[in-house]
Formats: sequence, C-alpha cells, structure tokens
Amino acid sequence: MRKLTYGMNVSLDGYTAAPGDDLGWSVPSGELFQWWSDRVGATGLALYGRRLWETMSSHWPTAGQQRDATPADIEFAHRWLDMPKVVFSSRARAVEWNARLVTGDAITEIRRLKADDGGPMDILGATLAGAAMRAGLIDVYAIVTHPVLVGGGTPFFTALDARVNLTLVETRTFPDGVVLTRYETRH
Repeated sequence: MRKLTYGMNVSLDGYTAAPGDDLGWSVPSGELFQWWSDRVGATGLALYGRRLWETMSSHWPTAGQQRDATPADIEFAHRWLDMPKVVFSSRARAVEWNARLVTGDAITEIRRLKADDGGPMDILGATLAGAAMRAGLIDVYAIVTHPVLVGGGTPFFTALDARVNLTLVETRTFPDGVVLTRYETRH
C-alpha cells in the first residue's frame, strides 16, 4: 500500500494561503526550495486539487526555459514535468504535463490509488487534502511553518469528525526561521 503525504508551506497561524490566495509570505530560501525539489523528485504520484494545479501548471512547464532561471529552477521544473500527476476537478476540461484528470469521486479514486503498487504519493491543495483527511487517508503530514501571521485565508487543516493521533518523526530548521515538522498518523 502506498503512503500518502500532505505537505505544504503554512503560516504560523495555520494558513496555506493568505486572503486573496496570496503566497508571497512563503517564498523559500535556497535550502528550502531544494528540499521541496527533492520531495518532487521522490514522489511517485502527486494528487492535485484544481486551484493549486492551476497555479503550478501556469508556471512550471516553462519556468526552466526562462532567461533568468536558476539551476535550481531548471531542476525543479524538470522534476515537476516528469512527476506523474492526477488532477481532481469537476471544472477542468483537460490537463497536460504528465497528468490525468479525475472528475468523479476523489475519495474513491484516492483509496484505489493508495492500494496500487508504486512510490509514495503527495496530496497537494488544502481542499482536496481536507477531504482525504476527513476520510482518514493521510499517512504523513509534512508541515513547513513560516514565522508569519497572515490572519486568514486557506487553512491547512480541516474540521474533523474524530481525533487523529500523530507521532513526530522529524524536525528540521531552515533559514529565516522556517521549521519543518513531519508527523506520521498512528492507526
């Protein structure tokens, strides 16, 4: 069975995006960017919600070809393009860049994907992850906390019907006071 990880940048007050989908507070240091790039390189399958898919697919397919692209940008862009992706959306009509579209029940498909053979899966996008969280499908939480309070926006966690017990398995400090905490779900 494949492991499903939910990991994103989070403000100290628990948001993945500030009001207006502002992500400007989460610009990574070089070291953190490399950590995210290595995660993408190790991901067997990425599960995207529509909004985050639109953000990522509007930038990364051509980011490595820009005149000002750094070697790290080029590496991330190649890894992102190579990584298999599933996009969950009832609004999108088509997806590209090594992705396939699922318009049906996300939880049923995520359960099916978890039961398949293959490398680890990442779930990306707070709304999609929230549905998987409520269904008890997330095995690992990778919370990259930035020392900023944004006051509202898109929350990392969703309301749950039952408590989820976690075990801390990793902590790491990055430049600028950013802290990774990684937890595994105790079943």
